Amino acid sequence: MAATEQSEVKVGIDPAEIKLFGKWSFEGVEIRDPSLKRYISLKPVWLPHTGGRHEHRRFGKAEVPIVERLINKLMRPGRNMGKKHLAYNIVKQAFEIIYLRTGENPIQVLVRAIENAAPREDVTRIMYGGITYFVAVDVSPQHRVDVALKHLTEGARMCAFNNPKSIEECLAEEIIAAAQGDTKSYAIRKKEEIERIALSSR
Repeated sequence: MAATEQSEVKVGIDPAEIKLFGKWSFEGVEIRDPSLKRYISLKPVWLPHTGGRHEHRRFGKAEVPIVERLINKLMRPGRNMGKKHLAYNIVKQAFEIIYLRTGENPIQVLVRAIENAAPREDVTRIMYGGITYFVAVDVSPQHRVDVALKHLTEGARMCAFNNPKSIEECLAEEIIAAAQGDTKSYAIRKKEEIERIALSSR
């Protein structure tokens, strides 16, 4: 196929027809938290794999599809590092489980989980006259998304460790619980703990 024909095919695609994993539509997915709108990318993609094109641009990861950022976080510890296809399949199957249990679009459930699990306040260490003390600070929106994704994947990993439950089931349960604001979710408990410490450090 000639380059011109390929470009014509790409131009003719309606964004509503593009579905994640060929199943889940990005249409109608809403972000309720106004501060996170710019940092949760819901650009329609079939395959969440950008190949690290954002790497050398400041705030470039804000343009990476949010599902791909979840996949990347699953690869974090040394044992799973670089195994993107494995992480991709875990998220794909977790989304199927989320749909079967909730009947909702898994992308919307993930967005709600990130909004609920993102801490608004944290503490920073300040040294003054040889004395170290902690001061409460507001968390930037970009960091809020990072922390929420980290805790969601961490909770799933801890749940699946030494457990007959698969990582896919654990990830699905973690995302559903966080989306509902349930304290059974590791991410929600961590967020409340961070905010409680910050409140006592004001």
